[in-house]
Amino acid sequence: MARTFVVIGGDAAGMSAASKAKRDAPDTEVVVFEKGQWVSYGACGLPYYVKGEIETLDDLVAMTPEQFAERGVDLRQHHEVVDVDPEEQVVTAVHDGETVEQPYDDLLVATGASAIVPPIDGVDLDGVFTLHSMDSAKKVKSYLTQEGSVPEDEFLEGYGAEVHDYLTAKTPESVGIVGGGYVGLEMAEAFEARGLDVHVFEMLPHVLAPFGPGAAETVEDHLREQGVDVHLDTTVERIDEEAGRVAGVEAGGERFDVDMVLVATGVAPNADLAAEAGIELGETGAIATDEYGETNYDDVYAAGDCAEAHNAVTDAPDHVPLALTANRAGRAIGQTVAGDPTPVGDIVGTAVVKVFDLEVARTGVIDHDEAREAGYDPVSQEITAESRAHYYPGGSDLEVRMTADRESGKLLGASIVGHEGVAKRIDTVATALHADMTVDEVEYLDLAYAPPFSPVWDPVLTAAKVLAGKLE
Repeated sequence: MARTFVVIGGDAAGMSAASKAKRDAPDTEVVVFEKGQWVSYGACGLPYYVKGEIETLDDLVAMTPEQFAERGVDLRQHHEVVDVDPEEQVVTAVHDGETVEQPYDDLLVATGASAIVPPIDGVDLDGVFTLHSMDSAKKVKSYLTQEGSVPEDEFLEGYGAEVHDYLTAKTPESVGIVGGGYVGLEMAEAFEARGLDVHVFEMLPHVLAPFGPGAAETVEDHLREQGVDVHLDTTVERIDEEAGRVAGVEAGGERFDVDMVLVATGVAPNADLAAEAGIELGETGAIATDEYGETNYDDVYAAGDCAEAHNAVTDAPDHVPLALTANRAGRAIGQTVAGDPTPVGDIVGTAVVKVFDLEVARTGVIDHDEAREAGYDPVSQEITAESRAHYYPGGSDLEVRMTADRESGKLLGASIVGHEGVAKRIDTVATALHADMTVDEVEYLDLAYAPPFSPVWDPVLTAAKVLAGKLE
């Protein structure tokens, strides 16, 4: 008898699992519930859509609902799952006010994450946005491109003042970004490209805190060079309004005139539905899973931004909501459901972000407090090296910070910042972390060399060599 595989959530993890299960076990009935319109899209491209480098939201879609239908996946858009009963193996969804019950044999919770909105006065004003979905990106771009529909001195007879204010709105000229993480800095570039004056407010001492202070300081200097006002150690207390719209930000005891605000303070896993069903959450607040993505209930899995993953460096559960982690775990669970048990794989927290002309990347553990909590005695080394052979034109400096365990020499992590070649090199370090290599072993990796791409001693090799010497 054919099994029924139900998936809650129609983006990276959910649709990867649905596609793989249907491909490997064609007789499986695969049902996907998605509460919104959009499925299988690249959320990482949203800042570039707002900037204008990506023309339409449809360009971010990897596979359309019609393509999933052709594959035999029963995709039900605008269906919000409101209850999961693991004992009876039934999920309940709501669509157009009607309740739908769907039995399952295997279940994947892939409910993603939501933007964190801190309790700031005025955060609900017109002109305050987050950026974590296709719809939110569309709202931001629409607000940026709004034009006055009637002359300012012409009052529309029969309409109230608020409608008149809306119709005579001008394109924003300034923006306050609350948060200096990935999205905040990518959007700083997008807003600046559209001609806005940009303020970034970060409550911590540095932007991009997980990348380390050295990389962060380089990024901060670069942001200022691009005309971005960076406010560090600065908490936003209030968003001011005029006629119901954003008129300013009060932060750090000062007031800054801005026309719109983007809240980019991170994301939180959408785990409430699972918790209400008795599915266990981990210490991170995301859904706890084993090496196959299975929860505390048999045949109930979780993957993507709502779920924990195992960190290969700390040997502990972690929550790092990134696209590859979601896609890979979803595909593995689909394979498991189809009858071929497949581990979802470990993570090491590898990430890269573009900030104007800079590439900034990290992997593993570089924070000494975090390393000590994982049982290591961390030692770090920072170096500056050229991205190409010194005689080849077009090169620039790369800053590498590498961390290892003093006793074992085990590589723990690295951050890299520069104008070129950063993403390529951080992947080398990530591979070494998965292989559990020491810095001595990294120093002897046979990496590619040609003058247009690297000096003879690649900056990764140089960092490992210097750090190894420090450990002796």
